[in-house]
Amino acid sequence: MTSRAESAAATRRSLLEAAEVLLDLGGVEAVTLREVGARSGVSRSAAYRHFADKEALLAVVATNALTDLGDALEALANSGDPPEESLRSGLLSLIAIGRTRPHLYRLMFTPPAGDPAAAMRAAERAQDLFLDIMGRIVGPQQARRYGALLLTSAHGITGLDLSGHMDLDKWHTNAEELVDTLIALLPKAR
Repeated sequence: MTSRAESAAATRRSLLEAAEVLLDLGGVEAVTLREVGARSGVSRSAAYRHFADKEALLAVVATNALTDLGDALEALANSGDPPEESLRSGLLSLIAIGRTRPHLYRLMFTPPAGDPAAAMRAAERAQDLFLDIMGRIVGPQQARRYGALLLTSAHGITGLDLSGHMDLDKWHTNAEELVDTLIALLPKAR
């Protein structure tokens, strides 16, 4: 027999999954609490019992995505692989989110309305794990500078890719090769 708490948790998961589908299909404009409720197979008003408003729902979606990214970075940091390989995988994972789920990618990097505390904690965790990997290559004193360089480069690559301006015929390179070039240019810790 399912308890009330288990049922509520299952409903919440279903609502979040429906919100992600709607987000992927049409961006934040497509996500409404009524449509999320309808798509998840519960009453149209059920979403209002779990989320104060659309912004609260989207903040949880963003937080979950940032948490997943942090989990992936933690696995890379603990993998025992050379840090350059972990860094490459992490950057390409971030770019892949942008390529395959552009609305989610934008949501992840837009400060959530309402209470952003959970999303900010998840983002900070992911950034700290990224900096840990970076520090293993360039040293802890240089990790922030080179980490910022690589993250902004990854965002730029993703933006060019999404807008269609990362044309292989024009640039004679792709995102993967650019990431490899950036990593190869990093100074090694002394």
